Amino acid sequence: MTAELDDAVASMEGATALPRDNGELVFAAPWEARSFAMAVALVESQGLEWDAFRHRLMAAIADDPDRPYFESWSAALEDLALSLGVTSADIDAATPDARAPL
Repeated sequence: MTAELDDAVASMEGATALPRDNGELVFAAPWEARSFAMAVALVESQGLEWDAFRHRLMAAIADDPDRPYFESWSAALEDLALSLGVTSADIDAATPDARAPL
């Protein structure tokens, strides 16, 4: 993640602020971390400003304020991907074939 994108993600406030515990990002399930990473990767790979995603996240939260945060995050990610014409084939092509060694 570029420093500029890292700053934009870190500075999200209000309803769009990422869940944190003692300053660290927290994910209740692995899919939440993957959804987070996919949004960051999509924004980076398309050369977009973070607001292209953040505004969709704000709209998703406003559409259903009672929906869990990362479900709104995923809805925003889907909306952005569809608007860009990103297909599952594009996502598959960008997915590493093997896990990096630990």
